[in-house]
Amino acid sequence: MNLIPEINSSKRIVIKIGSSLLFRKKQFNFGWLDSLIKDILILKKNSVDIALVVSGAVSLGREYLNLKNKKLKINHKQACAACGQVILMQNFMKSFKKKKIKVAQLLLTFSDTEDRKKSLNSRETINTLVNSKIIPIINENDTVATEELKFGDNDRLASRVAQIFDAQNLILLSDVDGLFDKNPKKNKKAKLIPVIKKIDKKIIDMASGETNFFGSGGMITKIQAAEIASSFGCNTLICSGKTNSPISNYLKKKKGTWFLSSKKSGSSFKNWLAGTIKVAGKVLVDDGALKALLGGASLLPSGIKKISGKFSRGDIIEIMSLDGKKIGKGISFYDSLEIEKIRGKKTSDIKDLLGYLATDEVIHRDNLSLNE
Repeated sequence: MNLIPEINSSKRIVIKIGSSLLFRKKQFNFGWLDSLIKDILILKKNSVDIALVVSGAVSLGREYLNLKNKKLKINHKQACAACGQVILMQNFMKSFKKKKIKVAQLLLTFSDTEDRKKSLNSRETINTLVNSKIIPIINENDTVATEELKFGDNDRLASRVAQIFDAQNLILLSDVDGLFDKNPKKNKKAKLIPVIKKIDKKIIDMASGETNFFGSGGMITKIQAAEIASSFGCNTLICSGKTNSPISNYLKKKKGTWFLSSKKSGSSFKNWLAGTIKVAGKVLVDDGALKALLGGASLLPSGIKKISGKFSRGDIIEIMSLDGKKIGKGISFYDSLEIEKIRGKKTSDIKDLLGYLATDEVIHRDNLSLNE
């Protein structure tokens, strides 16, 4: 059975382009970009909608402001991004204009995707552009993002864009062919892993720690992006973008790593909930509660064994099993102090313990997204 998804049959694809692919000998690589646009045209002829997530603004800004060899403070980095973003879009518009394709720029922050209302606004903008046959080109808004509230990499941004865009597939074009079982630079017998059905500790270890031979944060952020995408039913492909026409090259050689999602895409709300990166706290539930949740029930206080973190009513919290497995995420009806008082207790005890009853459930099933 062939498990590899067919790119040409997708309805929507997000393509993430790393900054290293856009430059050759410190010059913007227009030839490579032109070849990618040819690939995009082929996909569009197959009725595939495309959104791009692009890096490179800070690098271009460094050059423009003559800060190439300096370690940048956050304010200088933001200034580089502001200057570089203009140049980046000028370059993309120049190349796309040759093929009579219109493009638009969207700058998103972490909060734009984590906040439900902002996420919906971004979704409407992207859909309007795509329906008008305009390709959205998306980057993180580094000029306003702070270190505490930013993606820090465009891999994870791409996964959140995939959720907003309702994409079936996310393609991370990289300077490597995919995930190997060993370091291919040190071990000639290292094998490329073509398909990964589940991201577990073994996969994480391959991409992090001592086995991370792709540079700081390189492969591990791609695995994190694939994990986020998988949570709402989107497959992820990591493949090399070093050659011209990288999508066509992949389709010919089938050389890359697919991270398959076993989850069916749910409602827009549950997909957003599943893809959120920041959680305010965690609750550990017993086996009975776990079984009930997997059977479609809400989370009651009786099944909660322990909580961690301080959070308010309405915050997103993560649900964990007793053995530390991530079960899902949900919106809490009670704050952390209240849950501490009612955990392990019956619903009928809530009013006596708190002095009021907001609801029987800590997390209602309608406000819950499970990983399985």
